Amino acid sequence: MTETIERTALEVLHIGGPTVRFRYGGSTWLTDPTFDEPGDYPGPVTLHKLTGPAVPVDEVGPVDVVLLSHDQHADNLDTAGRALLATVDTVLSTAEAATRMKDVQGLRNWESFEVGAVTVTAVPALHGPEGCEPLSGTVTGFVLEATGEPTVYVSGDNASVDVVAEIAERFERIDIALLNVGAANVGRFGDSDLTLNARTAVRAAELLGAAVIVPVHAEGWAHFTETLDHLARAFGYAGLADRLRVPVIGEVIAV
Repeated sequence: MTETIERTALEVLHIGGPTVRFRYGGSTWLTDPTFDEPGDYPGPVTLHKLTGPAVPVDEVGPVDVVLLSHDQHADNLDTAGRALLATVDTVLSTAEAATRMKDVQGLRNWESFEVGAVTVTAVPALHGPEGCEPLSGTVTGFVLEATGEPTVYVSGDNASVDVVAEIAERFERIDIALLNVGAANVGRFGDSDLTLNARTAVRAAELLGAAVIVPVHAEGWAHFTETLDHLARAFGYAGLADRLRVPVIGEVIAV
């Protein structure tokens, strides 16, 4: 007989882009803080932000933990987001980010860190095609586990289905997956996307078993090439529409 474990619902607030706030294990968590108003970010590739956050940074409330997938791109950590980090007790990111930023706990793939009763494990993420790291930099995802809580996978900027397969093999169960989608593309790797597209997100969902898929980071910037409508249609065609929970930006949903 299979043991049934009661799990609490995850209340998710999508603030915009990759930025999500949720309560988990008695703490308030925030992913990839982006709170700037629209504008341009010059660099090797200029990024264009089209919309501001649904919740201003001064209204987001106290944050206990930030899950920062990477620090090198403004659409994952902008100026206001960097300022917010100074107010947060625990910031988890890549080992490389920890060499560039103060008070950041750097984690390598499969390394774990305890936040109270929560185990956070850093998992791989590939921000483009194989071999992209010299240009795109190192990125991490995270898996959160705690007794009585759903197991949550936060993908970060990952475009690789093989990476998702590896994560699915490592963990007995993923209950909720926050996936960065939108088929981001800045032309650096030709037709190769920097995040999951509709087709690869469907494949990721299939690999993740019964996980509820919460798609984020598909709007608000000019470099996204697919909308959430593309994603919803693809999940419908694949018979997975019931697995998809598209958050309304600025509203809390229970997953």
